[in-house]
Amino acid sequence: MPMNRIAFLIIFLICTSFKLTPGNKNLSESERWKQHASNTEIIRDNFGVPHIYGKTDADAVFGLLYTQCEDDFNRVERNYIWATGRLAEVEGENALYSDLRANLYMTQKEAEANFEKSPAWLKELCIAFADGINYYLAKHPQVKPKLLTRFEPWMPMYFSEGSIGGDIEKVSLKRLAEFYDKSDAAKLGGNLTGSILLKDNEPRGSNGFAISGKLTQSGNAMLLINPHTSFFFRGEVHVVSKQGLNAYGAVTWGQFFVYQGFNEKTGWMHTTSDVDIIDEFEESIVKNKQGTTYKYGNESRAMDSNTVSIKYKAGNGIKEKSFTTYRTHHGPVTHSSNNKWVSTAMMWDPVKALEQSFLRTKNSNHQEFNKMMDIRTNSSNNTVYADADGNIAYYHGNFIPKRDIRFDYKKPVDGSNPDTDWKGLHELKDNIFLLNPDNGWIQNCNSTPFTSAGKYSPKQENYPNYMSYSPENYRGIHAISLLSKAKDLTLDKLITLAYDPYLPGAEELIKGLLKAYDTDPKGTAELKTAINLLRDWDYKTSKTSAAMTISQYYLNTYIKSGKIPGGLNIMEKVNYMSSISPPKERLEIFEASLAALKKDFGSVNTAWGEFNRYQRINGDINQEFNDLLPSIPVGMASGEWGALASFGTRFGKNTKRQYGTSGNSFVAVVEFGDKVKAKTMLAGGQSGDPKSPHFDDQMQRYADREFKTVAFYREDVLKRVESRYHPGTEK
Repeated sequence: MPMNRIAFLIIFLICTSFKLTPGNKNLSESERWKQHASNTEIIRDNFGVPHIYGKTDADAVFGLLYTQCEDDFNRVERNYIWATGRLAEVEGENALYSDLRANLYMTQKEAEANFEKSPAWLKELCIAFADGINYYLAKHPQVKPKLLTRFEPWMPMYFSEGSIGGDIEKVSLKRLAEFYDKSDAAKLGGNLTGSILLKDNEPRGSNGFAISGKLTQSGNAMLLINPHTSFFFRGEVHVVSKQGLNAYGAVTWGQFFVYQGFNEKTGWMHTTSDVDIIDEFEESIVKNKQGTTYKYGNESRAMDSNTVSIKYKAGNGIKEKSFTTYRTHHGPVTHSSNNKWVSTAMMWDPVKALEQSFLRTKNSNHQEFNKMMDIRTNSSNNTVYADADGNIAYYHGNFIPKRDIRFDYKKPVDGSNPDTDWKGLHELKDNIFLLNPDNGWIQNCNSTPFTSAGKYSPKQENYPNYMSYSPENYRGIHAISLLSKAKDLTLDKLITLAYDPYLPGAEELIKGLLKAYDTDPKGTAELKTAINLLRDWDYKTSKTSAAMTISQYYLNTYIKSGKIPGGLNIMEKVNYMSSISPPKERLEIFEASLAALKKDFGSVNTAWGEFNRYQRINGDINQEFNDLLPSIPVGMASGEWGALASFGTRFGKNTKRQYGTSGNSFVAVVEFGDKVKAKTMLAGGQSGDPKSPHFDDQMQRYADREFKTVAFYREDVLKRVESRYHPGTEK
């Protein structure tokens, strides 16, 4: 080959290789910002939903993070302060052990190493993630971060999967403090903070329904996406690139992938999984002059140790505390049990987890989706799936370690016995799975997978116990009863089904109370009024129902009474209150609940909407609810009752009313076909800024179940333009 052609080929290959990542182009950060901004267009529709159009996936990620910061930088920053183990610098000493927990599983040095070993395409997205946030901060100097003035491309390694809180929050801060510093545990007591979950009365969970074409009016498959998370934990986005990305749905603040949503061909909904993916190993420790070791079979293995220094806010200054942390091959040492150190094993493969999270959004059929699921790093979720080819599917868990079934992994196992070790992961094909059942529907409401498709469900005897510990729950029972009768569904009919107001748990509880009353039908006029309201009730929740208010007060009073045995799930608790408890106990507690209701509202005949409210005061993550400030009535109820449309609540300081904090947050119904159709709802609005018209423009719609139609195709987006700009040029 002539030399000039060889030289040309070498130059061509070099130039081609430089197209892989921004770093290879030797661009400065400001030059990358400029290039990304030029290649990215943002169109906000009439609900403020950002439709981000990028030339490349990295451009789209840049625009996605920029818009997230526009909508709620406070939540973007808070998630990374928590995830990277720096919360104590903002919240003080009480958050020390949240930060220690984060550092046990990954230090900054390890996060940087994970970024460096990532494939080129993922590195590019991580760099674009950081660029999008840093560009926003550069363009908005009036925004004052609480701590993070600069974001780095290794940060997504800490926050790679998208679940609210993720697996790491299952590691107890109390036990962590007791192990690493007993004096701190005594001093801080119950004031340890660091949860990303907001406290309320709602069990965490979600609903996912997949409906085949045989049950829909159009003959197309449908999907219900109904996560039950803290309100405002995720924003609604549409992100598009010329590299095949076209995903719509909910994104956890600060992440660069649509977590629950759909593209033109496939849709995915995650529900919290009960699969055992976290195990505790009791280690046999030996300390001698050579250091600390632990027994493993016939071996004596060296214990890995590391010094971690954590800064924390103290008054107007910053202090620092150092810990010597320990790790075995099972995982970091998190606490002690039976006078033994306990190491806690969980999935921690951030590179693969990020790969799986992003690739999920670009699949175009079930074969591709299944290949993505074979990465097996979606540890905390079940997945309900539907697609344009008419397929519906259910994956119960994803990351599932193989174990020796002779051992009970619900309890700590002997870490010195090699037989207790995880033996790799179960193959995807061996996990609990369901594809196109003959009944035409699949449901998961954090209930057992063995009723997910009625009689066509997977069979429990075919799987190890640790693949599913979940019992049935009232939401699952409710869903099955509705789906078993479903036919000719449209998107609107699916919404009606998903908001069905019947409460199976309330029916069981109140029938037990009425039975107790009928054994001795005496009492005050108010008691008889309340009993008559309950007797006439159809066990459906609504804004106007007084029986719903009475039932909630009764349940709350019973739970606070201390009469219910410990260790019971909600169905077992209701069974105790309705069938096992002495009738006299039920009536005494009921009378106490009526006294509390009359004290709070002046009458036992109080509408549910007077007590059960929605209030969004400001952009704070923790709202300080106040009965004197504006709020609106809501007819939904807690998922504990079996309400599919879940409304988890808590009280404010000295409030008589309860206010929504979780449950139905982002909700979508999707129909696949030649073109995808969808309707969505957000709790409140897209923006966390009270000055924005999109802070509360969906508030009344939320209470009234008035969904908005999704603008998925560009021609539809252009009909609903509120603003149109490149990042950095918005007015």
